[in-house]
This record gives sequence, structure tokens and C-alpha cells, in this order.
Amino acid sequence: MGGILQAGCVLLAMTLIYVRPAAAAPASKTTTFGDLPYYNWSGAYVGGTFGWSGGDARSTLSDPNPTDTANSYGSLYGGLHAGYNVLIPSRILLGVEADISFPNFLEGDAIATGQRTGRGSVVTDRLDFVSTARGRLGYAFDHWMAYTAAGFAWSQARLTESPGARGDDDILRRQRLGWSLGAGAETAFARDWTARLEYLYDDFGHVTGVFATGTRFDTRINEHTLRLGLNRRFGIGDTQADSGTSGPAAESQNWNIHGQLTFVQQGYPTFRSPYEGPNSLQGEHQAANTISATAFMGWRPWAGTEIYFNPELMQGFGLSDVHGVAAYPNGEAQKSNFPAPRVNAARLFVRQTIGLGGEQENVEDGPNQLPGKQDISRITLIAGKLAVTDFFDGNSYAHDPRTTFLNWNMYCCGSYDWTMDKISYTWGTLAELNQKFWAIRLGYFLVPVVSNDNRYDAHLLDRGEYIAELELRYSLFSRPGRLRLMPWINVANAGSYSEAVGLPINSPDYPDIASTRRVRSNYGFVVNMEQALSNDVGLFSRVSWNAGKTEMIGWTDCDESLSVGVVLKGTSWGRADDRIGVGAVFEGLSLEARAYFSAGGLGIMIGDGRLNYRPEKAFETYYAYSLSKRVTVTGDYQFIVDPGYNADRGPVSIFSARLHAEF
Repeated sequence: MGGILQAGCVLLAMTLIYVRPAAAAPASKTTTFGDLPYYNWSGAYVGGTFGWSGGDARSTLSDPNPTDTANSYGSLYGGLHAGYNVLIPSRILLGVEADISFPNFLEGDAIATGQRTGRGSVVTDRLDFVSTARGRLGYAFDHWMAYTAAGFAWSQARLTESPGARGDDDILRRQRLGWSLGAGAETAFARDWTARLEYLYDDFGHVTGVFATGTRFDTRINEHTLRLGLNRRFGIGDTQADSGTSGPAAESQNWNIHGQLTFVQQGYPTFRSPYEGPNSLQGEHQAANTISATAFMGWRPWAGTEIYFNPELMQGFGLSDVHGVAAYPNGEAQKSNFPAPRVNAARLFVRQTIGLGGEQENVEDGPNQLPGKQDISRITLIAGKLAVTDFFDGNSYAHDPRTTFLNWNMYCCGSYDWTMDKISYTWGTLAELNQKFWAIRLGYFLVPVVSNDNRYDAHLLDRGEYIAELELRYSLFSRPGRLRLMPWINVANAGSYSEAVGLPINSPDYPDIASTRRVRSNYGFVVNMEQALSNDVGLFSRVSWNAGKTEMIGWTDCDESLSVGVVLKGTSWGRADDRIGVGAVFEGLSLEARAYFSAGGLGIMIGDGRLNYRPEKAFETYYAYSLSKRVTVTGDYQFIVDPGYNADRGPVSIFSARLHAEF
């Protein structure tokens, strides 16, 4: 069922990606809602939803005696939908719609109910997805309409007993069938775009699972959902022309919507692996894939202020559950695995720009970037949920694993301990002073409560990441270049490598770094350079270092790193939108970290149980072939020597294929 879900997610996301918002009418020709007799809602549409779902669950655990329980649950949900409307002359709307929604990425948010068995295992009922197929009946009031909806509902239950009969989790998947009833209101804010607020009640039938241990689990749930939706309509131009009206227009510079879809398939053949630990790259050949789909929505409520929201769907696995290599080979692989699609409110932030006068520059329309003009001399303030590297450690040639290098420490920052949850995001604020030839940025961001955790430490200012960056813009032999200098310090609840190694060797889980955790500081710097060598060739390099005394709090196990690479455009062979990239990264561990991993310690990414230390090396080359302005396919090869800094293991050749589409 997971493959069917993934294919459906790809098809629906690709439908969204291959449609482009119609350009707004020139200001002098704008048709307002007041000029329209009514808005014609007829036609097909696709869209997305994001909101809150919660409900009541009842379960009976028979082990062998039955135990009943009831509880409530709730989570953020997001998903995709498609439908078709017919608006008859009386303004009655008739329609059909199908949708599929997925819970938040936190594993606990997918749990509807659970109980503990007499043998000490835990049995849970997780919702992989919720879907409906409904008829809609509504009435149109000019540019908005109200409707009711009713139909069928179904969901996939993932019943799990942990541990199972053989120690691993036992998993049973069951389909729930039921019915759905709801109501909502929808408004057209542009010719091709509508927004809605909707309530749904879903009642699902019960499911039963019998595990290998003999445990029987019966569950039943019902669910309430309140969600916002956004729709892109098709064929609206022809429809409105037939009715003698123009669709409502919006000022294009005050809002935009963009999207992306990225699919990565990776694999490698069997390589030398005489022993393995919990965090090793598996020596046997394997393959894995990841997929992500993101909407980038921006709105300018008034001059100088912009609000951005990026809901995102993701599914898939990294090689060896994202372990075994510090310079991990897939930047799209999160430090969480998602056997079914999961949703995340990836970014939600406000940007305030204060112009200081003087020369201006154009801002192009793009993801999280509203078009217009702004003063080159300006102050920018940003606050909200984001990825730190959205605004720090930028590089024109190596900064986005969806379009450039896939390797973590090639597109990013090596030994910089990038603060984040397990999927790269945090909350914080930053300020930037920009001038024509330089910029300076200062930021404060939350750190996780402990290393590699999805919870944020709420001890504001006392703990967190403090970061600064000076960006210098220059010309070398009439070619543009940039140099970025980025010092940082993390104050977090972190363990000490030396103290962990110094524990009694017979202590539990030796060397248990978690037992040494207290508030500590880690600090370092990144020097980041990019230089155009010609119109078609660019060079980049990063040098980074950190003190290496404490465990990493968010990124990867690396204390010193050097990366260098070159990117070539395909102009000379008639493929100006194609790219070839070649790069290498060399990285190492501090003396304290080497001792810790040699003693069998585990980090965020690595831990073979022992360590024959040697610096890790990763070499990457890719060819990005542009099928169109919106779609690129990439072939990528990486050769990793001494994975996990271990000379006893590897080398390993990793082959990747990437599909990236955007609008």
C-alpha cells in the first residue's frame, strides 16, 4: 500500500507543479469583484489542505483477557485533493471531490490509541492516511460560496506490537471504511485561485489485528477536522469568457504561490564491512528513496512586510536509516524515516524590510520571495520557523540538494553544528544590514533539548545558537565573487566526549554520553567562498572547524572540514540550462571525538562499535539535465572513502538519480 500512496502523492503533486498561476491583469485593466454579476465556479480544480484533526478512539486488547480503553488524539494534518464543480443558473453548485490527508511528521502524532500487554510490549494503532470521496452541494454568493459535503471515508491503520514475537516490531496494516460529513465556505481571491475553510466529521468502522504473539487488538475511531484549503482551477479563462465576465484579479506583487517536487533514488553495491555497529552504513548492497513536495506561499499585507508559509509532504528512507557516513550522500534524506507520507509546517515566518534610501534593485518572483523593488541599503528583520541555512551559509554553486550537490557536507557546512529538529528546521530570529558590497547578519535560534531531538529547548537566550555572518562581495578579474565569514556558538544540554570515555568501563552502555549531559558550549566558524571563473564556470569552497569537545547537537559528526568544487553550465554544447558539478570534501574528528568513537560511542550519524581512525573523504559528480524550465533529471555518483572515519570499512560507490520539478 505504501508504494500506491507514494505514486498517488507523486501524481497529485506533479499536477500541482505543472500548472502555473495566471498572471494578474495590468492594474489599469483589473476587474474587481464588484464589477461581476457573479463568479462562475464550474470546472475542475486541484489543491491542498492544512489543518487540525482530532478524534476519539476506542480499543480492546485481548492478551488473552480483554481490556478496554478510550482516549482522544489529535495532530496537524495536510494533504491534497481534486474535484469538479458545476454551477447551474440558479447559482446552485453541484460537485464531487476526493482527498487524501496525512498526519504530522512526529511519530507520536500518528498514534490514535495504544495499550501495554501483559508481556511488556506496547500495541499501537497509527493512522497512515485519511481519505474521502464526497459529493458537494452549495450556493454561490458572487465571489464566495457555502457548501455541504457527504460521502465515503477510509483510512489505513498501522497496528504495531513493539517488541514483537521475534524482538522486532510486528506490523499489521488494515483498511478502515466509514462515512464523512462536512461543510465549508470558499472564496475566489484571484481568477484561477480560491481559498476555503472546511469542517469534516469522519466515522470509521472498527479494525482487528492478531499479532504473531497471539495478542488481539480491536480499534474504532471517529475524527473531527478543521482545515484551510487552497485550490488552483482549470479552464477558468474560457468559462468566464463564455459567461461574459472576467475572473477576479489579484495584485500579483502582493502574493505568490510556488511549489516543488523532488524524488531521489539511491543505492550502492556490497562493500568491505568486516564489522558493524548500530550506526554503521550497512555493508550489504541496498537501495532507498525519498520524495518531498513543498508549497511556497507568500503574502505582503502592506509595504515592507511579508509572511511566508511552506507546508511540506515527505516520504521515504535514507540508506541505513541515515547512518554510517558523516558526509551523508542524500540531502533529501531526513534523520527520520517515513514509511507513509507525513506533513510538516516547514516554514512559517515574517520578514520586515526597512529601506534606508538610495539606489534600488529588482527582486525577482520566486519561492519565499515576492517580486518588486527594494533599497540596496536596507535592514531586514525575520522571525519564525525556518531553516538557519535559508539565510546563512549561502552559496550560488552548492547550497540546495534538490538542484545541486546531494552530499550533506558538499551543499552545506561541514563541521558547523547547524541547529535543527530531525528534519532541518527550528524557530528563531535574525537581522541583516545590507549594503552594495557587503552584508552582516546576526541570528538567534532554538536548539533541541538534547542532541538530535524534535523538541526545542525553551530556555530562551540562556540556551540556543548565536550566529553571525559577514558577506563580502567583490570582483576578481572582472568576475563576481563572494566571501562569507561565519562564527557561531551553541549553548545546549550536551554531553562531553572526554567525560563519557572517563566513565567506569563496566558502567551501563559505556561510553554513555547521555549520562554526561549538562549545559555546555560548542563553537566554531565557517569560511565560505564562491568565485565565477567565466560566464559558465564557477568555483566554490568551504572551510569549517569546531572545538570538538562535546557531542553535536543538530547536524552531523564532524569537527573539521574542507570542501571544494566546480560547476559548469552546458552553454558550450548547446545545453545552457544543464549543469555539471564536480566536488570533494575532506573531514575529520577532534582527538576527544576519536577516543569516544573508538570506545564504541554513538553519534548522530556514526558509530561502528570501534574505530580505526582515518579522515573521511567524499567525492561527488553530477549531471543535471534540464527537460524544461520546470523539470530537471540528475544522475549523481559519489565515492566515499573511509566512511564514518573508519579505515576498516569501504570504500563505497553510491549511485543516485534525482527528479526535480517546480513552478
